[in-house]
Amino acid sequence: QVKLVESGGGLVQPGGSLTLSCVMSGGTLSSYAMGWFRQVPGKERELLASIRYSGGSTDYSDSVKGRFAISRDNAKNAVYLQMNKLQPDDSGIYYCAADQTWGSSWLNPRGHKFLEYWGQGTQVNVSA
Repeated sequence: QVKLVESGGGLVQPGGSLTLSCVMSGGTLSSYAMGWFRQVPGKERELLASIRYSGGSTDYSDSVKGRFAISRDNAKNAVYLQMNKLQPDDSGIYYCAADQTWGSSWLNPRGHKFLEYWGQGTQVNVSA
């Protein structure tokens, strides 16, 4: 059974940085497209960044483009989200997700709930 475990969340001041990690067990990360999502109360889960199998292709939402960077280390079965210039609006629960198929489940927000695997989330709070 594939399991995803996120870590690295916490409290950071505005303008600061954090790096989130997501480690996969029970599966081979290189077989999965991966992504990072953020959820805040009252809003739908938002896809922030995604990365294809080998790491050569990445995509970012407009809200984090230029500030966040997604990367993966298939040898370590881990995917990362480097977050810079954090702002209070970046606060929320951050989830990683995995799916063996890159397609509509990633590209269409209505498809996100169909992604194969989700982690339990890690809380990020950006506050002075």
